[in-house]
Amino acid sequence: MAAAQNFISVTRRPPDIEDYIDMLRRYRSWLIGPMFCGLVVAVVVAFLWPDTYVSSAVLRITPQQISDRLVPTVVNMQMQQRLQQMQQEILSRGSLTELINRPALDLYRKEKARYPMEDIVTDMRTKYIKLQTVEVGRGGASAFTISFSYPDRFKAQAVVRELVTKFTEQNVRVQSDNAKLTTQFLGDEMKQAKDRMDSMEQAVMEFKMKNMGRLPEQFQANVAQANTYQMTVSQANEAVSRLQQQKLQLETQIQNNNTNINYYNSILEDQTTVGGQSQVRNEKLNQLNQRIMNLQSEIAALQEQLTPNHPTIRRAQASLTAMEKQRQEAEKEDLERQAAAPPSGPVVKRTVNQQAFKAVQDLAASNNVLKTEMQNLNLQMDEKLKQIQELNRMIANYQSRVEGSPQLEGQYIALTRDLSLAKQSYEDLHRKSEVSETAKDLEEHKAGENLEVLDNASDPQTPSEPNRPQMAAMGAGIGLMLGIVLAGAKEMKNTSLKNLKDVRAYTNLPVLSSIPLLENALLVRRKRRLLWLAWSSAIIFGSIAMSAAAYYYYFGHGA
Repeated sequence: MAAAQNFISVTRRPPDIEDYIDMLRRYRSWLIGPMFCGLVVAVVVAFLWPDTYVSSAVLRITPQQISDRLVPTVVNMQMQQRLQQMQQEILSRGSLTELINRPALDLYRKEKARYPMEDIVTDMRTKYIKLQTVEVGRGGASAFTISFSYPDRFKAQAVVRELVTKFTEQNVRVQSDNAKLTTQFLGDEMKQAKDRMDSMEQAVMEFKMKNMGRLPEQFQANVAQANTYQMTVSQANEAVSRLQQQKLQLETQIQNNNTNINYYNSILEDQTTVGGQSQVRNEKLNQLNQRIMNLQSEIAALQEQLTPNHPTIRRAQASLTAMEKQRQEAEKEDLERQAAAPPSGPVVKRTVNQQAFKAVQDLAASNNVLKTEMQNLNLQMDEKLKQIQELNRMIANYQSRVEGSPQLEGQYIALTRDLSLAKQSYEDLHRKSEVSETAKDLEEHKAGENLEVLDNASDPQTPSEPNRPQMAAMGAGIGLMLGIVLAGAKEMKNTSLKNLKDVRAYTNLPVLSSIPLLENALLVRRKRRLLWLAWSSAIIFGSIAMSAAAYYYYFGHGA
């Protein structure tokens, strides 16, 4: 059994510039081959890649030309929100399908034969149509661009032009529809509010007519009127009391006059005794009666001016009572004296007492006047009593109004509150309707916030992609990088000694001389021929491929 060999690992020496130059010489085919292959592939792909033209247009958002403080807008969305809404509608499946199938455009003819329309519409919306806003300062977007990518530059321009038209028309239609819808809505709401206000006014009017005089707003007037009627009743009662006192005084005067009339009737005939003292006594009695009559007249006059309990009337009545007692005593003495006179006394002579007769007539006339006054007093009392009854009825009516006012107040407050709310709602809607009409006129005159085409759809003269020189350079670069990697890998695997530096470094022996590699000339020539054949074939096929791709791009693709 052979003994185990101990291998010693040797670290590679670091290469220098001569080593790198040797590597390039040894692996030049590994570098040039992938680079040329990458160039050919990139050129072929670049020419087979269809051109894409991008047409774009710029739309500017113009603010409302009239200050919104003078004419407020009725559109409840800002332009950004309206743009998003219009974008959803314009880029909807139906709108894009109609645009794709339009005979004048006939977009994506080949794709329609291979893919469903839903996928084509989705790719067109997400990949080829782009909307980008332009930020200006701190404010929002004041402009935005619409771009469309398509292999045919004329169709790309036509699609962008169509999208711009749709945006402008959609904006005008949205604003006009919003203004009309708002105006119509406010008109209907205002009509309903007016109907509610009219019905509430009619209800309040009917309530007032039904409860006229009992309304809460008439509460103080009813209370004041009831108090006025109560004061009038008090005054009427006082007047009735005064009339009753006057009537009582008249009755007393009539009674006194009747008493005096009876008395004067009793002394209407005077008895004159010839040769005696009876005539003198009758004269005294007549004077006493005359004083009593005068005092009665004086008392009656005082009672019209003073109260019955006044001291002056009391003193006069006391004097009258004393005089009446004197008259009774004088009459009694006269009767006793006449009864005690002898039958054969003086001859009695009867004559009419003119003074008594005149007094009876005056008293009778006074009674007639007093009775007339009493009748007038009775009429006045009856009128006062009727007035008091009517006043009491009115007081009861007003008291019922006052007592029923709290109950009606709740109903009246509810009606007036509903009427006030209906009026306020109608006034608000009327004011909003006027603003809406003005805003509608503003939109009709196109003085509101609009979309203005700042730059029309551009006509792209050169394709935006592909960038063929860049693709060729990238292909060559990628091939070169691949060749470098392959060359590096091959160099790492090759552990042979390649030059004298390696011999000296790894053997640590002095080198006396070197013998060049001896090869068969025939084999060398064969290798060179194969190498040139391979490179020539590669160059020819690569050139043919690139030329064919270019020819297809410039001639075949255009046809």
